[in-house]
This record gives sequence, structure tokens and C-alpha cells, in this order.
Amino acid sequence: MDRPKVLVAYYSRSGHTRRIARAVAAALDADLEALHDPTDRAGVLGFLRSGAEALAGVLVPLERPRHDPATYGAVVIATPVWALSVSSPVRTYLWLARGRLPPVAFVATMGGRGADRAFEQMASVAGRAPVATLAVTEREAAGALPRPGIARLATAVLLRARRPTRRRRARAA
Repeated sequence: MDRPKVLVAYYSRSGHTRRIARAVAAALDADLEALHDPTDRAGVLGFLRSGAEALAGVLVPLERPRHDPATYGAVVIATPVWALSVSSPVRTYLWLARGRLPPVAFVATMGGRGADRAFEQMASVAGRAPVATLAVTEREAAGALPRPGIARLATAVLLRARRPTRRRRARAA
């Protein structure tokens, strides 16, 4: 049977989420989509702006993604946790893609806590529950990869992903 096509979409301000998203994409042999927003998030002011937006549930401008999630069997969405909330770029991506999402899985990187709340917010905005989640602390993201957690997530995604439909050839009469 053909392996389902999977997309890993992520936003990363500091690089921790990017590192985990790349590892998840490698485990799934998936396409990778970095989400880009034009907001300056550098330094202390960028950090504070990001937290305030996440806490308020703000939607932000995003560059148009290269990949259409509707063409995939599953999508894994990775976000940093800002102020115990999903990041505003990922919230925006979920809002824009909500009607075209196949089965989803969520990944969150965080300083210490907030993944459960971020996952609830992501499910609410996406309009669907995840087939799997993975929470990774910044310390874990900066050190050895959480390979057992990534493997569990990958297995759950592949089990629940939509398989490509095979067209049957019409029999000659």
C-alpha cells in the first residue's frame, strides 16, 4: 500500500520548533512548510509582542504557504507556546486552512508548560481534534531529540492519515 503524503507545517521564532518540526518531517518522510509572518519578533520587544498577541488570540498576516493542506493525507502542525497559548502565526494558519485540513497532529515547544492549553486552542481553531500530540520543552528541543515521542506521533499520524484512493479500471465487457 502506498504511504500517505504528510505535511509538517510549523512556525519558529527561536529555532526550537524548527528543529523538532524537521525531525518529525524526517520521521514521516514528509514535506516541510515553514510559516512566515512579516512581524518583527526579534529581541525583548518581539518576545513581548508575540506573547501579547498569543494571549489575545490575534490573527496576523502570513505569507501564502507553498503547500495546500487539502492535498495531503495528514498534516502535523508545530507551534511554540507563547503566554500559555498557541502562537499567533500558527493560529492564523489553522484559521485559514480549517476547512481544508485532513487528519491533524499537533506539536508544541515551550519553556515549561502550556502545551495542553495550546493544543485545545489549536483543535478549536482547526475545528478538529488531533490524532496525536507531542509536547517538547525548550531544554529537550535544544538537546537530544525526543525520538520515542516523535516515533509515537509518526505512527499515530500514519495510522490515521487518509490513504490515496486507487481508481479501479473498468472491466472490459
